[in-house]
Amino acid sequence: MEPRPWGVVAHNTATTSQNKIHDDDVARKYGFRGGLVPGVDDYAYLSHVPVELWGLDFLARGTLSARFAQPVYEGDRVEVRPGAVTAKGGDLQLTLDLVDPDGTVCATGVATLHEKADPGGEDVRLTDAGDGAGPNPEPTAASPESLAVGTVLALRDRTFDADAEAGYLDAVRETLDLYAAERVAHPGWLLRLANSVLAMNVRLGPWIHVGSTAHHLDVVRHGDRLATRAVVTDEWEKKGHRFVALDVRVSRLTDDGPTPVVRIDHTAIYQPRS
Repeated sequence: MEPRPWGVVAHNTATTSQNKIHDDDVARKYGFRGGLVPGVDDYAYLSHVPVELWGLDFLARGTLSARFAQPVYEGDRVEVRPGAVTAKGGDLQLTLDLVDPDGTVCATGVATLHEKADPGGEDVRLTDAGDGAGPNPEPTAASPESLAVGTVLALRDRTFDADAEAGYLDAVRETLDLYAAERVAHPGWLLRLANSVLAMNVRLGPWIHVGSTAHHLDVVRHGDRLATRAVVTDEWEKKGHRFVALDVRVSRLTDDGPTPVVRIDHTAIYQPRS
């Protein structure tokens, strides 16, 4: 099967989010046309093509790396355009392009299907994945100090509910039957955990997700209890923006202990230039 392009009308799922970069009025103050469609949803659009091509195999041992170059807005007609799958490594080049007016490339991606799950880096345990730790109960403002390299962040453990995810699938305009039929988690849903582990541990103003690489290590199925932990791997300033990079680990919790299901390298502008 050859990879096929896929078109979608973009939808801003985060208009009521605490992140006001998705609000029209606030986003315009930062020079945007309106509220930004979340990067995690642009990522969800990109994931449609490799999942259609490789199915559950991709959710068990695939990698998708994406970078967001230009904003996508509510109602934009966009298309995920695949290149040819390379023989070496199985890399599939992807772009997320505006259909109108000029084919602007809004995001780029590379999807890879590995022979076996690739953790994509040193396999370190950030914390005891089964300790039930939640987010910081008294988060401080995001800053170079609160996001210093080595800072550990956590979410409260949660259970993946495929029935509840039906609303998510509609929101990101997913049309593949696989998710409902197999009752498995969407890559975009898992990526939202990386956003949450940042947003729930420090106080943020408007902020912008700029890129992620997710290494899928096992399929997440209905009823799986998940622990999310992260560590800050970098924090820097560039052209007036402050950036943060996280190494995020999501693990399935069982009586036999935690099993990693996805590792995510997650990058955001946590303090945009005014």
